[in-house]
This record gives sequence, structure tokens and C-alpha cells, in this order.
Amino acid sequence: MTTPSLGPHAGRGALPFRPSPRPTLGVEWEVALVDAETGDLACRADEVLEQLERQPPHPDGYQRTAHELLANTVEIISGVHETVGSAMDDLRTTLDRVRGITDPMGLDLLCSGTHPFAQWSSQQLTEGPRYAELIERTQYWGRQMLIWGVHVHVGMSSVHKVLPVLDAMLVHAPHLQALSASSPFWGGVDTGYASNRALMFQQLPTAGLPFQFARWEELEAFVGDQLHTGVIDSFKDVRWDIRPSPSIGTLEVRVCDGVPSVEELAALTALVHCLVVDLDTRLEDGEQLPVLPPWHVQENKWRAARYGLDAIVITSAAGDERLVTEDLDDLLTRLEPVARRLGCSDELAAVAQIPARGASYQRQREVAAATGGDLRAVVASLVSELREG
Repeated sequence: MTTPSLGPHAGRGALPFRPSPRPTLGVEWEVALVDAETGDLACRADEVLEQLERQPPHPDGYQRTAHELLANTVEIISGVHETVGSAMDDLRTTLDRVRGITDPMGLDLLCSGTHPFAQWSSQQLTEGPRYAELIERTQYWGRQMLIWGVHVHVGMSSVHKVLPVLDAMLVHAPHLQALSASSPFWGGVDTGYASNRALMFQQLPTAGLPFQFARWEELEAFVGDQLHTGVIDSFKDVRWDIRPSPSIGTLEVRVCDGVPSVEELAALTALVHCLVVDLDTRLEDGEQLPVLPPWHVQENKWRAARYGLDAIVITSAAGDERLVTEDLDDLLTRLEPVARRLGCSDELAAVAQIPARGASYQRQREVAAATGGDLRAVVASLVSELREG
């Protein structure tokens, strides 16, 4: 059988995928630095990271902290783990190390999709050619990326599984978006959205929802075209909500807003881990994984960003709809055996507690309402959640 031509640029976009023999787990958590007195963002990541670099490296050799686009952010990174529990223990250890530096500096830490009242025009960029080029190209929209998120990596054993699982994960992206939504405020204003971050971030030219490709070679052809036309310098510049990470053999889920506490992060990480492993297993068993057409995926993203846990999402290609929390209940029940196998039953069960007590966007609005609209009180509540749980 003759393989159809993929076009003149296919060779230039070669993306060798290094398989991961087990569904290992890694988490990247963007944390903001705020002034302990004013609650405003503090552009002092360089000072914090310089002190961290003087400490002994982690025994496994993996970097645990990093710069991000803005100088008010420290990214906390786990190593490679088999379970959610061990990944969270790793992140807690690093968070404590960061706090050991920031507390004496008069800095607090928080994590949410946006800061309630900080102004994007007052922020400083992290120095470096990659970030400078991004801002030079994106200008006004790039400078407004005053947002924080969470990235969860799950190991994939074969390149042939990556795209089918990615497409099937898009069915569940609104669930993750609604549960993690933590960015109702922007520049001191209630936007009316549960996740303003979701819609802000997709303004970047290579961010937002991924294209849906049938074969890995089609993705390579796409990357070849992007490289050839100068849209990207490397695949790392493709900032999709869900994307492959070929060099480390993972599927990277980047849907979630910044998550305010380790406990909530554990729950959402467990949900991602179970979803990916469940879909991988079903694919191996010969099942045709459920997918949605791109127009339904796009509509679901908007609905989850706008309405959060009150979103009615599209659940099938036929256009069936359901309240996201009702669909989530059935999903958690179906994933219970997977969670037992992965050793994260308690963490997955904790997902149901998020709608019960209110997602972060709801909790932030409750604090604002109770304090006459005082957004410094909202910041204080986010700082407390990260410190106390």
C-alpha cells in the first residue's frame, strides 16, 4: 500500500518521540510572588532563584525550580514519579524550600489563574532571548500574559497512542477547566468568567486548542510548515492546551488554571493521570476512543471558561449535552478502578470535594462579596490556601 504524500515540508518537522515504558507522572506548577504587606505582585524571582541555585541540587539531577515569562513567577517542578502522592511530596518539599527564602524577604506565595488586582503594565519580563522574542512578536497581547497555570505530564509507551489519546482528552478538557477555574478577576475587575486565563492565553499565536491529527506524520508535516514559515523556532513554541512532549515521551495537559493548594493540585493531577491511563488502556484493548469535532471542543472550552462548574457541556459528536458536574460524577465512578491501580484513590475521590465546597473562582467571589469588594482580602485568602491548605 502506498503512503500518501505529506507535502514538501514533512521532513523538516521530524519529531522523534521517545517512549516512556510506564505511565509516569510529572507536574509543573507556576507560583506567583506577592508583597506580604500590599498583596501586589513582586518582581523578585531572580533573587529567589539565585538563592535556590546556591543550595545542593536534588539527588536525581532534575531541576526543581525555574524562571517563567514574568519576573514575579517561580515555577516549581516535580521529578519523574510513579504516583500522585510521591509527586505531591516532591512539590511540597520544593515549596517549603522556596518559602524558606521568600518569608524572610517579606514575600508571600499564591497560585491562581490570574492575580485579582495587579496591573499587567507594571510587570517586568524575565531576561532572555526566548522571552524577548515572544514579546517582540506578540506585543500588546504578549505583555498581558499575567497568568498562571499547571502542566501535568503523563508517560506514553508508544508514539502511535499519543494523538488518539490527545483527541479523546479534549472531551474531558472542559471538566478540568471548570474544576480548576481560578481567574474571575482581571486588573481589579470581575470579568464575569470563571477562567479569564483560558481566553487570555489563547491570544498567543501558537496557544489554545490543538489541531486534531489522524497520524503522527501529519503532526510532523504541520511542524515542518511552522518551522519553514518562521512561526516557531522549535516544537516548544507550540503552546497548546494539550500537547505531546516528544523529547521526554509524555502527553502534557496544560488546561488547568493555577491551582491554589497542594491538596487541590493532587486531586486534579490524579484526574489527569487516571484519564490518560484509562484512555491508553482502552486504546490498547482495541476500543475506538470517543472524540468531539473541533467546533464542539471549541464551544466546550468557552462554556467552561465562562460558566465554570455551571457549564452545560457537549458530550458527544451528536451534540448531546449535560451539566459538567453531573458528567463528572459518572466519570469519577468509572475511573475508580484505574485510581486503585495507580495508587491515587484518595486523591481522585477528592475531586468531588471541589464542587462541594466551591471551585477557586467561586471562593474568590465569596471573599470579595463578604468584604465589600476588597480584592486584597481575596489575595490574602489565596495566600492562606497555599500556606494552610
